[in-house]
Amino acid sequence: MRNMEKEEEATKADYNSLQNWSSTNKKKGGFKAASFVFVFVLFENMAFVANMVSLVLYFYLEMHFDIPGSANTLTNLMGSTFLLSIIGAFISDTFLGRYTTALIFGVLEVLSLVLMTIQAHDHNLQPRPCNKSSCVKGGIAVMLYTSLCLLALGTGGVKGALPALGADQFDQKVPKEAKALASYFNFLLFSTNVGAAVGVTVVVWVSANKGWWCGFLICTVVTGIGYAVLAVGRPFYRIQAPGESPVIRIAQVIVVSFKNRRMNLPESLDDKLYEIKEKESISQEQKLSHTKQFRCLDKAAILREDVKPTSWTVCTVTQVEEVKVLTRMVPIIASTIILNTCMAQLQTFSVQQGNRMDRSLGSFEVPASSIPIIPLLFIAILLPIYEFIFVPFARKITHHPSGITQLQRVGVGLVLSAVSMAIAALVEVKRRDWSIKSPLKPISLFWLSFQYAIFGVADMFTLVGLLEFFYREAPAGMKSLSTSFTYVSISLGYFLSGVLVDIINSVTQRIGPGRKGWLFGQDLDLNQLDLFYWFMAVLSCLNFLNYLYWASWYKYKTDEPKIEPSKNRALVVEQQK
Repeated sequence: MRNMEKEEEATKADYNSLQNWSSTNKKKGGFKAASFVFVFVLFENMAFVANMVSLVLYFYLEMHFDIPGSANTLTNLMGSTFLLSIIGAFISDTFLGRYTTALIFGVLEVLSLVLMTIQAHDHNLQPRPCNKSSCVKGGIAVMLYTSLCLLALGTGGVKGALPALGADQFDQKVPKEAKALASYFNFLLFSTNVGAAVGVTVVVWVSANKGWWCGFLICTVVTGIGYAVLAVGRPFYRIQAPGESPVIRIAQVIVVSFKNRRMNLPESLDDKLYEIKEKESISQEQKLSHTKQFRCLDKAAILREDVKPTSWTVCTVTQVEEVKVLTRMVPIIASTIILNTCMAQLQTFSVQQGNRMDRSLGSFEVPASSIPIIPLLFIAILLPIYEFIFVPFARKITHHPSGITQLQRVGVGLVLSAVSMAIAALVEVKRRDWSIKSPLKPISLFWLSFQYAIFGVADMFTLVGLLEFFYREAPAGMKSLSTSFTYVSISLGYFLSGVLVDIINSVTQRIGPGRKGWLFGQDLDLNQLDLFYWFMAVLSCLNFLNYLYWASWYKYKTDEPKIEPSKNRALVVEQQK
């Protein structure tokens, strides 16, 4: 009995400390604290994006993979990186907190870049050319794949914790900070693009002209600087302590609902389902209202007469609703996978296209891996216009803090990704025909700018929309885990890209002329890359129709704070106080 009393007191103490988190941190947080996150993102993405767009050529030219092998190696690396973000998110939510998690995984990321620099510098650690799909073996393979695994784990862990760390600096229950939170995600993308723009120009140029090891060395240095900046900002952050494991809370709902599967739900659910008093809750935010979706999970909140209320015998309505929120998110995640599969093509096959095109800009030769600067420039120009012109205008009409809802932003991005793939197919036809007709005078690299520019705008809408959507909708103790769902979608998109390439090759080898697939070998001019792009465009259109259904079906966790007309704003603020 005494143990139960002590446990109850500890629970109340934990809750009180969480409740006072916002009030005791009023002097901290805000854009002053978030600025350290922005600077870190700028430096870290300078290295990350530079590697993301150029490693396909590093694998192809230095590690001697063939075309599909180099593309699949990169997509598998990127897929693993984003998938492992869920590990960093889980650790930050449950054990270490977001700040500490980011720094620990950062050590692994820097170590991986050190290993890549050493291998790129020493020719004895590089394979010799061969006629196989991969020439990497023995100790060379061990060093290469060790560095890539550390890169995936370190970068992924940081991405799982960092967006939520920055978002924690704003209290979304306060209308003024709710507006700032919407702007935070836009500035986060802007910082990402500024760093990426430097990476795909300066760093990529150094890699192409001064040696791959020089490029990796720059990546190592700037990444280390980024983590130093992140660490220096510690006194300014609102640090939210880790709480109860989100995985355990989810498991409790599933287990208890299964135990109670034979029980009938009461007619009046709001009165009969179990919910403890708000002051005794360990939740970090207000109780969630009951919803009618997934009613089978409501059985977890039925307290049987002969059973004492414990964590594994009954769950609160709030706890059940947390699981419902995550369940409703699953179709949204699935509906964005195809978009990220399209993005993988622009970072692999499109870079290889650029390597076969005229890359001269006057007397300067543009590295093929630098072509992504085009969508980055579009985003850098359009994002301030979106933030400072479109969003305020839209707020006056919709009274929504973000101007338009997050799911509407994602929908716009899905449409544009399909358009981008269709344009990519048309450009590839022109590139291949001209290359065959005049191999010594290929068309300009900047023909690729059309598909890159449109997809850049698509990414601007989708990535920020998803990050904000998952953060706002997530239960309080699962913010990192939820925002990592954005990266899980990217991860699955990269993995699906590799699977689609293999399937397309396997099928088209059986039906194609000469028993050759659409994507094979070393010569891009003998491929049918345009048909693969058309396939992706059609798939994207079908995926958008699927997304429309799930977006209209989705029920938001809570009504987001509205931006009231100016004449009522003072009254609304006063009522909220």
